[in-house]
Amino acid sequence: MTPPFNPDLDLTISRIIKAPRSALWSAWTDPAKFQKWWIPEPARCEVAEMDLAPGGAFVTRISEDGGAFGPHVSGCFLAVDPQERIVFTNALLGGWRPAENPFMTAIITFKDHPLGTDYSAHVMHRSNADRTMHQNLGFNDGWGTVMGQLAKLVE
Repeated sequence: MTPPFNPDLDLTISRIIKAPRSALWSAWTDPAKFQKWWIPEPARCEVAEMDLAPGGAFVTRISEDGGAFGPHVSGCFLAVDPQERIVFTNALLGGWRPAENPFMTAIITFKDHPLGTDYSAHVMHRSNADRTMHQNLGFNDGWGTVMGQLAKLVE
């Protein structure tokens, strides 16, 4: 289930990727593949934890200048429905532990399309201020860039 879009709290982005859902799913669930596309280049991603089960930890790190990796995403998977949907949040950490600074919950969906896969992200925020901040931080450019990187990896 994807909740209805709330324009005051949510952001969405989608793209038709010319590859089967299985290829996108593999790019999402294989840490070695995932870290190739998750962060806009030239920054680099490191997967620290990826326990693909409800309550499982989802932790990535970022290197923006080629140096040491620092914090990026620290969250928890809420739902993992093979080749259909991944839901994660940074409101919780692995093991359902509350996070210090919750910001968003993302629902990633994979749907068959005549050209490949309709890949979509529905990102929900707790307040309009958080939604606006995410938009101003470059949501469309950032998430659009990584969708392009994902497409390049799997197509």
